[in-house]
Amino acid sequence: MDDLFEGGRKLPLVEDFYTIQGEGHHTGKAAYFIRLGGCDSGCSWCDARYTWNRELHPLVPADEIIGRASHHRAGSVVVTGGEPSLYPLDYLCSRLKEHGIKTFVETSGSAFLTGEWDWICLSPKKQDPPVAGMYEKADELKVIICNESDLEWAETNARKVSRSCLLYLQPEWSRYEKIIPAVVDYVKENPGWMVSLQAHKFMRIP
Repeated sequence: MDDLFEGGRKLPLVEDFYTIQGEGHHTGKAAYFIRLGGCDSGCSWCDARYTWNRELHPLVPADEIIGRASHHRAGSVVVTGGEPSLYPLDYLCSRLKEHGIKTFVETSGSAFLTGEWDWICLSPKKQDPPVAGMYEKADELKVIICNESDLEWAETNARKVSRSCLLYLQPEWSRYEKIIPAVVDYVKENPGWMVSLQAHKFMRIP
């Protein structure tokens, strides 16, 4: 697999762009996003299904992506997907850090995560749960809530992360109006959790 990606010097790029972080702890901050293709989880509510098939997305030299990211002022990059943990990311992270860029990642943790990260957002999926060791690495746990039964899944995951890990419940976008009352009530009763909203969708930005 590393031969295909040349040790991470080439990556299946869906898109890369400069925007405002819309979810979780860093909501509202400017960041350069790198979206990689390929995901095996197949979540029914996924809003990025176009990323699932890695073969639909070209292998792009990591240095080209890093070059574009380094021209923006935020000084932070968010690697998302798809599922970033499917790829060797040590080269990408090390080169970004040479440019003084902080590295953030959004991952389900379904595979071993490579690279050096300043912030790891773990968003576990029931059908493809995190591999051993991922929970301990998470700075932020973000659980997508489609139904009230997902709150129990959230607690199952919360018991596995470190005490310093921030806990977020995020209403699934297509069921936002139906599920947000239950999420709000749950956080009021369990204030160790916080609500994460997909603010970029409310703002109508990428």
